[in-house]
Amino acid sequence: MSDETPPLLSPVSNIPEYTVSEISGAVKRTLEGNFGRVRVRGEITECKRYPSGHVYFALKDEGAKLAGVIWKFTAQKLDLKPENGVEVIATGRISAYADRSSYQLIVERLDYAGVGALLARIEALRVRLEAEGLFSAARKRALPLLPRVIGVVTSEQGAVLQDIRTTLARRFPRPILLWPVPVQGEGAALRIAAAIEGFGALPPDGPIPRPDVLIVGRGGGSLEDLMAFNDEAVVRAAAASPIPLIAAVGHETDTTLIDFAADRRAPTPTAAAELAVPARDDLLADLANKAARLSGALTGRLQAARLRLARAAAKLPDLPSLLGTASQRLDDRAGRLARALPAYLTQRRNRFERLATGLAAALRHLAAERRGRAMRILARLTPSLLAARLRERRTHLAGLAARLESVSHRAVLARGYALVRGEKGRVLTSAASIGPGRAITLELHDGTIAATTHRARPLQTELPLGDG
Repeated sequence: MSDETPPLLSPVSNIPEYTVSEISGAVKRTLEGNFGRVRVRGEITECKRYPSGHVYFALKDEGAKLAGVIWKFTAQKLDLKPENGVEVIATGRISAYADRSSYQLIVERLDYAGVGALLARIEALRVRLEAEGLFSAARKRALPLLPRVIGVVTSEQGAVLQDIRTTLARRFPRPILLWPVPVQGEGAALRIAAAIEGFGALPPDGPIPRPDVLIVGRGGGSLEDLMAFNDEAVVRAAAASPIPLIAAVGHETDTTLIDFAADRRAPTPTAAAELAVPARDDLLADLANKAARLSGALTGRLQAARLRLARAAAKLPDLPSLLGTASQRLDDRAGRLARALPAYLTQRRNRFERLATGLAAALRHLAAERRGRAMRILARLTPSLLAARLRERRTHLAGLAARLESVSHRAVLARGYALVRGEKGRVLTSAASIGPGRAITLELHDGTIAATTHRARPLQTELPLGDG
């Protein structure tokens, strides 16, 4: 035997060999081929929206979980907003994601899973919006009595628009401004909300007339068909509308969230048109009734006023008769006055003449009396009497002159005194008030002497004592 051991041979196998990419591609093709388009029911969990706009989530039930993705362009068109805890039916296709060796559901449509899930979803949204005050009665506004333009948000193909037109033509024709929108399906909610906001954004005096009232409506349908009017965006747009809004969605038994946010809810589109405008015949009948009542009231007031006037006139005196009597009395007074004035003037003139005659006689008598008295006085004045009276008066005058001379200062000056006068002839009585160098005048009994002072010396009131 040889000491060398023969080499081991590689085991021969008929199992095919693949690369990782080949396996991943085969799995992807298998999944997409067998599950090209499927509907999957489950509860949304781990939902997350990325900045790219894509939405990633998972669907779960009691035994498993399936990853799902909604691409951005699809997410923008969905009526249902994916949220955790919502049970949905997702329509799409199964595909593999090789980078993670996983598979996922690429969603093209989302629907609520059954009526119970829809109602629960609607109720949860209603409670949340009501807590925000969107359904408060204080926010409701009154509808205009007679709108100039009525805005309508609905489908242009449905019977809703025709019902509204027919009702308006029957009650009170008004112009309609239609904003056509889809009322169900993908993107319907966003289009409806945009229409409500668009009407509210119209300027009041713009080229397109702004409606005075809005009607948002559609015909009847299943709960799924009406879901666009349960959308949060639509409800918020209705609550924020600056134009009074009437909701007319479905039939009388259908209720959507827009009914709570609207200012008025109408059970049908026809009822919405009836709420929007009054009946012209009713207005004319009411106007005629009010006109009749007003006419009757005015007639009654006039009759009452006429009766009061007649009663007052009966108590008043006969004015024409009073006026005739007063006019006759005035004429009589005027005639009497015309006759009385000349007589009065004549009377006054005669009295004045009598007074003048009496005054002249009195003046003549007085003058004669004064003249006789003067003659009598002159007769008593003889030359001897006048001479005696003159001597008497002269003697009296001489006595008065002697008395006046005795009290004159010149008599004092004659006894050796002098009168000292200063400047301007003012009499000086105090030596202390005369300074040295002053010009003075000494008045004596027979003339004056000018002098100049040297200094004042006090007057000696006591005699000086002798040597012994």
